[in-house]
Parts: sequence; structure tokens; C-alpha cells
Amino acid sequence: MPKVSKEYLDSRRSEILDAALVCFARDGFHRTTMHDIFRQSGLSPGAIYNYFKSKEEMIEAIASRRQRKEKQLVQDAIDGGPADKALERVRDAFFDGLDNPKERRRRRVSVQLWAEAQRNPSIRRLVRRSFEETRKLISEVLTAAKTQGEIADWADPDALACFVIAAFYGLVLQREWDHKFSVEPHKELLQTLLQAFAVSAKTCASALPQNEDTSMQCSFLAGH
Repeated sequence: MPKVSKEYLDSRRSEILDAALVCFARDGFHRTTMHDIFRQSGLSPGAIYNYFKSKEEMIEAIASRRQRKEKQLVQDAIDGGPADKALERVRDAFFDGLDNPKERRRRRVSVQLWAEAQRNPSIRRLVRRSFEETRKLISEVLTAAKTQGEIADWADPDALACFVIAAFYGLVLQREWDHKFSVEPHKELLQTLLQAFAVSAKTCASALPQNEDTSMQCSFLAGH
């Protein structure tokens, strides 16, 4: 038998997962059968079973692939320009994709993964890891911004990172429920929120004398 390259194996595996993704997005995890995936992929049962022994293995593989993709998406956005604009790039990287048909299909499956995580411990670990890694990356950006005086001293970077992720997840759901749903007003609202944190820091820094009591006065003015 001729030796098959790793690139070929990875490509075929990805092809199978793409076919499964189409089926899951269309019919859901539990209504989709292996025969549906055979038909969608155009591959024989034997060819697919060489890579995946069950539908559940495909679901876990899709969850794992999605987790890696989202981590890379956030990292690329953070590394893609000036540090003070990093969170805006993260916002755009996530929100702009919601109007892309292929991305919406992937997000539709992500919503199913969130539900599947309630009953499948392996999926739950992957979904939670995806959230934690994204939260950690965004929190690090916000912590650096706070250290540099670019956001208010009273802001909690970890809580703000969780809030941004929660807002995005909520918009994913609303986009699926309502095809007329527009992302743009919500992008602008999030931008206004981020600017408010930045303005709070700059206003406080410019309004108060720079001495050892400045930080305490800023916190007092912010109501904390």
C-alpha cells in the first residue's frame, strides 16, 4: 500500500468534519445519522470509519477544532496592531463574522455544542477551555491597558473580559433566532462601553493632581 502523507490525512479528516458540520447545522446532532454524513461527504462508510468510529467522535473533533480556531482568532487580533486597539480588533474579529454564511453555520453548531456540554463531560471540558483561554487572553490585554492608564483604575479586567464574551455569545443566539438581527448597533454600543472605561481613566488622571492620593480619589469618584 502506498504511503499516505500527513497532509493528505489531515485534509481528508477536515473534509469529513466539514461534511458533518453541514449535517449538524441543518439537522442537529441527534437527528443526524452517520448515513447522512456519508451522503454529504460523498465518501464510503469505510473511508469515514478509518478516521472516526462514531458520530460522537466527530462532535468532539468539531468542538476541539473550534476551540483552537477561536483561540487563534483572538491571538491574531491581539497581535495585529497597536496594543491600545487590541480589544477593538477582538470585537471586530468575532462580530464581523456573524454575517458570513459559513461562519453562521459554524456558530449554529457552536450553540448546539453549548447545549451538548450539559450532558457530555468531554464536550463540556472543550467548551469551558475555549471560554477560559479567550477570557485569559482578553483579560491580559485589559490588565496591560489598566497598568498603562488606558482604562479606569477601578475596572476589573477579568470581569470585563467575561462581560465582552457573554455579550458576544448572546448576540450569536439572537442572530440565530432572528435573521433580520443587525450586529452593527451592538458593535457600536460595545465600543461606547469600552470608550467609557477609557474616558474614565483619562478624565480622572487629568482632573486630579498627580500625587499619592490620586488613585484613591479616582476610585472614590467612580463610586468604588
